[in-house]
Amino acid sequence: MEEETPSIIKETWHSFKKNRLALAGAGIVSLFILLGLLAFFIAPEGINEQKNADRLLPPSSEYWLGTDDFGRDIFSRILHGARLSLTVGFFAVVGSCIAGTFLGVIAGYYGRWLDTLISRMFDILLAFPSILLAIAIVAILGPSLQNALIAIAIINVPTFGRIVRAKVLSLKEEEYIQAALSVGMKDRRILTYHILPNSLAPIIVQGTLCIATAILEAAALGFLGLGAQAPQPEWGRMLSDSRDYLQQAPWTVFFPGIAIMLTVLGFNLMGDGLRDALDPKMKE
Repeated sequence: MEEETPSIIKETWHSFKKNRLALAGAGIVSLFILLGLLAFFIAPEGINEQKNADRLLPPSSEYWLGTDDFGRDIFSRILHGARLSLTVGFFAVVGSCIAGTFLGVIAGYYGRWLDTLISRMFDILLAFPSILLAIAIVAILGPSLQNALIAIAIINVPTFGRIVRAKVLSLKEEEYIQAALSVGMKDRRILTYHILPNSLAPIIVQGTLCIATAILEAAALGFLGLGAQAPQPEWGRMLSDSRDYLQQAPWTVFFPGIAIMLTVLGFNLMGDGLRDALDPKMKE
């Protein structure tokens, strides 16, 4: 098993790097992660540093991406916004992945009334448009970035749960699982050493794609005033604060929008590449 794991990783990377679009996506994601991590060191201005004399200035050598209606440097705020957006996307997906995987494994492996109960719960959550359900959850919990993260995690649980449940149902019928059951191996050991490791590929792919969705959902909630609150430099919130100046100062809307678009595009391209690299059928 120890020799197999490096081999699988090497094989996956070999397939992944053949996909130029996937590499481009990974490059975009890496760039935004790096910019977010180094935001405190490379941002030329403070994120809430207001200069009334410099309100709504267009891009220039002094302000690379211009300034907003409070005279704040948009470039600095976008750098710090990368930290917020990527953090929300990552932790929301980690939360939904853990909860969805747990419920999916329980439903798929044990079946019967547990499967029915969990599957119906997934169906109920999926019956609502995701953004409306997120709005409802945040409305109950109260508008904040943390509550937006919780809402995004909740609405993505069924996505992971159904994928894992389907994978577990197919794995459960494999001969090696039946052999393990016949020799009296405990369920916990079967799940830990056989079921979960063989379910990782679809979870990783879905997780990458879900980060893109989570960033979009966080931006939507921020735009509606239910996510990040002023003066937090979250990209959706920046779009909301600048919508009244769309004609007068279009750069205040354009650059945060481009940041969202590029980040989401990067994760989608990377997710597609991982799906192709991890799917044995794509290697034939």
